[in-house]
Amino acid sequence: MRQFIYDSWNSVMNAEINPLRHIPDLQVRHMVLQVLAWMWCIVFSMWVGSFWVMGASMIAHVLLLAAIVVTVATFETAKRRPTFFTNFPTSTPSRSRNYMWINGEKIKLPKEDKGGEHE
Repeated sequence: MRQFIYDSWNSVMNAEINPLRHIPDLQVRHMVLQVLAWMWCIVFSMWVGSFWVMGASMIAHVLLLAAIVVTVATFETAKRRPTFFTNFPTSTPSRSRNYMWINGEKIKLPKEDKGGEHE
């Protein structure tokens, strides 16, 4: 039963398994999935008989699918371009990894200075 539920979920929600995998552009794939989600929101709200349900359901689907897309995009970036996160900004602009600004003047920090606010 567990495998059946897992396979059923993937056959609809996994864009690498469902028929949407034939759409080469990931953004178009996401938009098609979003339109299908909205369609199901409308059908569900008409079945329940409330447009309030439709609005809440649409917003919930947008948030859920957007979160999934951001997560998948982050994972793909980490897999394909791990160096993208190497120089990711982690410090405040006033005290970055190489320089510090004092009274509008840029001061170069020594190489052994890690920068940041808490070091």
